[in-house]
Amino acid sequence: MAISSVKNFDIKNLTSFKIGGKISEVFFPENIEEFTQILKENPEIKVFGNLSNTLISTLGYDGKIILTTKMTAIQIDGTHVIADCGVKGPKLSQTACENNLSGFEFMIGFPGSVGGEVFMNASAHGQCISDKLVSVTCFTREGKIVKYSKEEMDFEYRKSRCPKDNLIVLQAEFELKTKPQEEIKAKMDENLEFRKSHQPLLNLPNCGSIFKNPQNDSAGRLLDSIGAKNFSIGGARVWENHANFIVNDNNGTSTDILQLMFKMYTEVKNKYNIELSPEIIFLGGADEKENELWQTMKK
Repeated sequence: MAISSVKNFDIKNLTSFKIGGKISEVFFPENIEEFTQILKENPEIKVFGNLSNTLISTLGYDGKIILTTKMTAIQIDGTHVIADCGVKGPKLSQTACENNLSGFEFMIGFPGSVGGEVFMNASAHGQCISDKLVSVTCFTREGKIVKYSKEEMDFEYRKSRCPKDNLIVLQAEFELKTKPQEEIKAKMDENLEFRKSHQPLLNLPNCGSIFKNPQNDSAGRLLDSIGAKNFSIGGARVWENHANFIVNDNNGTSTDILQLMFKMYTEVKNKYNIELSPEIIFLGGADEKENELWQTMKK
């Protein structure tokens, strides 16, 4: 089975940050069979969804990646929902609502896709992806397809077993509850309004929250207290309404973003002896300074 790919792919406009150079080769599988074939033929390949929480180096990436944006199948049987990894959060939320199913209202404003949301156990408004999850079908580092129950996924705040065991999410299975459509829609509208007032819209290129909340605290509070809302480097600045968001305001580069992140990280560490952990992902490799900044924050 020949699967199409694009070489020297200019990735910039597919990322939420609107930053990134050329990728050596990008694959766009349309189903699990194609996806697993690419993974088996390219064991070291990196996998991404909607690139909504990913910073890609302005110098690009000298390697192959998979984008799951064409894996969009959703199956609904009563209250049972199965979604492929590339399904976007808002699409899943709307589809559930159309079928009088409640449990995905919090995803209406999420720019990401199911694979990434399961990988990091995405959450908002008191709900998280694992709440209604039954099982996840993953591709393992041994090259097998394995179905894990919710309990086997080791879900915690912004965590699952995926990074630790190098699991790649192929598909997720959920059990929702029926509710009147008006109630579901009202909650979705409320969540959207909250997002609009508390997070920058995507016409200001951004990647959502930059740092994870430390235990029993808020990254936004810590960053606000050190005056981060006044920070800017090059074409990147901290959003004036919330200190845990960076916006690409004026053709910012990946180096601008990483230097700004490092300034935020360092000032919080100096004042509170707390090392914030990045919530976003970085893909680079060609720039030593960028790699050094990233490794310091990720350690």
